[in-house]
Parts: sequence; structure tokens; C-alpha cells
Amino acid sequence: MKRTLLTLLATATISTGALAADIKPAIIYDLGGKFDKSFNEAAYNGAEKFKAETGIDYRDFEIANDAQREQALRRFASDGNNPIVMAGFSWAAQLEKIASEYPQTQFAIIDMVVDKPNVRSVVFKEGEGGWLAGILAAMASKTKTVSFIGGMDIPLIHNFACGYIGGAKSVGPEVKVLEAYTGTTPDAWNDPVKGGEIARSQFDQGSDVVYHAAGGTGVGVLQAAADAGKLGIGVDSNQNGLHPGKVLTSMLKRVDVAVYDAFMTAKDDTFQPGVNVLGLKEDGVGVAMDENNAPLITEEMKAAVEKARADIIAGTVKVHDYMSDESCPY
Repeated sequence: MKRTLLTLLATATISTGALAADIKPAIIYDLGGKFDKSFNEAAYNGAEKFKAETGIDYRDFEIANDAQREQALRRFASDGNNPIVMAGFSWAAQLEKIASEYPQTQFAIIDMVVDKPNVRSVVFKEGEGGWLAGILAAMASKTKTVSFIGGMDIPLIHNFACGYIGGAKSVGPEVKVLEAYTGTTPDAWNDPVKGGEIARSQFDQGSDVVYHAAGGTGVGVLQAAADAGKLGIGVDSNQNGLHPGKVLTSMLKRVDVAVYDAFMTAKDDTFQPGVNVLGLKEDGVGVAMDENNAPLITEEMKAAVEKARADIIAGTVKVHDYMSDESCPY
């Protein structure tokens, strides 16, 4: 009996090891690097959570330029990595091609829809999170002028801005929102000097709260706000701790959850392709509240955010989706 039990345990160990060996997860970051304190770093944190919980390591890569995209993705696929997660909309063209060439590989892309039978597309309702950030900005502002700085001037980033504008103006029609972008190429994600320059220009125009959706460029925006005695609003990851007491909040976009779920469902053999849309209802977006911004957030502000969250989930407040209609009605 003892020998039989030992044999069964040995067999179970071998089987478990074989299953774990079949999972070779990988993630490829977008431009700006995995430690951008924002979008890419959120993706990295999701991969790290998976590793900590399962003991399964993953492979990752930081591209230095757009020319490396196809080569990196093809290399991971040909090496047998599975699943492969791509952080960022800019991977779509390469994925369209390579997903067809590797039909047995499971892919996930964040911020873009790629219609392939082996691809999971994860997109977010950024405007819903932006709406809550806009409410906090308008309520915190003494000048009733707030501002937004986007990275690359594309519809996805306008979606952040449009929700922010709507939320700010829901506090009062007199609230003014300044809007600017750092560029039209991928370099726009990694230019903190320019981000700081634009922020200071907006402060000169009366803004005293600035929200960025600019990746690594946003580090410069938040630094400029802290230096000027203004308030910044972070994005994607919780950036409240970068300048405690100077960051009003961070609009959270749960890229970490998207990566973690892709890895975990592949491990559990429950990976599903198709489109996943994550908004307030799914806890895919939100605003960060912690000890770093607690002194800045009044009970009235908390109540306003909670009411707006409930109204948006219930559908009584409609947040415009810039991605489906490239205009902003607010």
C-alpha cells in the first residue's frame, strides 16, 4: 500500500510538472520600457503576480523601435512561447500576420481588437475612468481651469481626454479644460522633458490640476506639477506615490489584470479568444485612493465619485466613447 501511494504521488508530480512545462508565457512591452511607471509597468506587474502565485516564470522583451516588433513576436512564437501577450495597440499589424502562421499559439493584445480565432483582445472604457478623474480635478481646482496632456495624438488617448472633460464639466459648466498632446509618433510616450514643458505652459494659462495619459512622458508632467505647487493626476498604474501629496489621484487602467488573466487562463486551459471590454462595471478602470492622496480627497469628493460610478454603471450617466465616434460632445 505504501509503495502504491508513493508511486501515485510520483506520477502526480510528473504530471503536474509536465502541465507546467507546457505553459511558456511571454509578454512584449510597447515603447517606453517596462519600468515606465505607467502602462508597461502595469503589464509587468500582472506578469509578476502570476509568477509569484504559480511559480511559473515568464519571458519578456522591451522593444527599442518599431522595426523590432515583427521579429520579436515571431521569435517568441517560433520558440514555443504560449500564451504571448502584447502590451499596446501598435502590435496589431504584426499580430494579424503572425497569429495566422501560428494557429496553435494563444495570443492576447491590449488596447486593440484583432479578429483571429486564437487572439484575445482586451480593450478598456478609458472614458469612464477619465470621468471620475475629471470630477476630482474640477472639485480640487481653485482656478476652475484644469488640463490634460496626452502622449501620442490618437483616438485611444482622446478617449481618456473626452471622459475627463465630461467629468470635469459635470461639476460645473464654468470649468475650463485645456488639452494638449506631446506628438504624433511613438516617441511621444517617452519624452518627460516635453511633458514638463507643456504642463508649465498650461499652468501659465491658469490650470492648477493636470491629468496625463502619456506613458513615460507623464513622469515629467507629474514632476512639473509637484515643482509648481500644482496637482497632477497619474494614469494606468497607481502613481500617487511618485509625489505624495502632489498627485490628486491616478486613473487606473487594469492592464495588470489583463496580463494576469491571460497567463492564468492559459495555465488553467480556460483561455478564451474574442473581445474583452473592461469598464467600471468590470472593475477594469477606476481612480486610486490611498495614504498618499488621502489628505487631498474630501468626503464630498469621495461621495461625488461614488455617485458617478454608480450612475455610469446603471446607465443613467452616459460616457461618450471616442473610439466609436471621434468627437467629444462636452
